[in-house]
Amino acid sequence: MSDCCASDVRNDRERKLLWVVLILNFGMFVVEFAAGWIADSSGLLADSLDMLADAAVYSLSLYAVGRSLQYRARSALLNGYLQSMLGMLILVDVGRRIWLGSEPQPQLMFSIALLALTVNIISFTFLYQHRKGDVNLKASWICSRNDMFANVGVLISAGLVAWLGAPWPDWLVGGLIAAIVLHSSFGIIQEAKKTMRSGEEGDKSCVS
Repeated sequence: MSDCCASDVRNDRERKLLWVVLILNFGMFVVEFAAGWIADSSGLLADSLDMLADAAVYSLSLYAVGRSLQYRARSALLNGYLQSMLGMLILVDVGRRIWLGSEPQPQLMFSIALLALTVNIISFTFLYQHRKGDVNLKASWICSRNDMFANVGVLISAGLVAWLGAPWPDWLVGGLIAAIVLHSSFGIIQEAKKTMRSGEEGDKSCVS
């Protein structure tokens, strides 16, 4: 098989993979966002917005498949900025709930977080083989990995809310999700900028 044909096959496989995880994550966002409002849970809402950002990441990654290195790097850079904006939005929501108060419902939190964890385990398994590959697929894998940590955090906070009869564990996990998202976004941005610099140096060497 020629290099061109092999590249086409790989690109087609990556597109199918990204479509699967995109549909899974967007569907879970809709379910979790609605449940978060009903359950009055900062953790669930934070996790749902994380799912929405991941869907955006997968969409950009899907559009970047088969394109130039510089284009893929710029797509990953945008992914990183979207993630950082999400992290700040989550922090604002947590602060609002701390200020105004909330009464999270632990049973609904637990069941929805368990469903979200299942979806993210499936996505993580699909993306695992690409964790050291293309910068966009790597960013997608990082998002999926972070989501699993967030899901476990919501499960733990649901148990603590039920046990203590207090909302602060839900606020805490919302803040932790924001911190994880912000930390990962910085890593994605740095990786994308590094890839862009490498591509520019390669272009210069070709010209010279």
